[in-house]
Amino acid sequence: MIRTRIAPSPTGFLHIGTARTALFNWLYAKKNGTRFILRIEDTDRERSKDEFTTDIISALEWLGLLDK
Repeated sequence: MIRTRIAPSPTGFLHIGTARTALFNWLYAKKNGTRFILRIEDTDRERSKDEFTTDIISALEWLGLLDK
C-alpha cells in the first residue's frame, strides 16, 4: 500500500513550500486510492510552539487536504 505524508516541524507558520509538497502528496495519494498522512515533527522542542501546530493543521484543512 502506498502512503504519502508530510512531516512539518512546528517552528513557524505553514509556508508555501510545505503547502506545495502537501498538495502534491495529497494528489498522489488520491490518484492511487490511498492515504495522505500529517505527522508533526517536534524534534526542535526549543523552537516548537503549539500555535504553529494549530496553524499548520488549520491551513491544511482550509486547503482541503485534511478532514476536520
